[in-house]
Amino acid sequence: QVKLVESGGGLVQPGGSLKLSCARSGNIPDIYELAWYRQGPGKQRELVAAITSDVQSDYADSVTGRFTISRDSAWNMVYLQMNTLKPEDTAVYYCEAAALTCNRGTYGRREYWGQGTQVTVSS
Repeated sequence: QVKLVESGGGLVQPGGSLKLSCARSGNIPDIYELAWYRQGPGKQRELVAAITSDVQSDYADSVTGRFTISRDSAWNMVYLQMNTLKPEDTAVYYCEAAALTCNRGTYGRREYWGQGTQVTVSS
């Protein structure tokens, strides 16, 4: 059974830093992406950062230059270093893993999610 467990969330003042970690257990065949999403109060879940099998990284415009996503070589851990945090970064942050699927010649995507970790940026 696959599990993704996030850690590292908490309360931080504006301008501060946090590093989120996500640990994967269980096998995910054909995994090709690890990502962080977040959902702020009254908002939809949004992509924060993703890293793919070809080591490409994508970031939401709102976090570019402040957040950095990284992973270990075994795809067991994914991290999100968050610097210069702002109140609008307050959200529950979710770890996501995506795997390639193929069913009768049709390719698709299967996603796995963690339970989330709360990040609150406030003075």
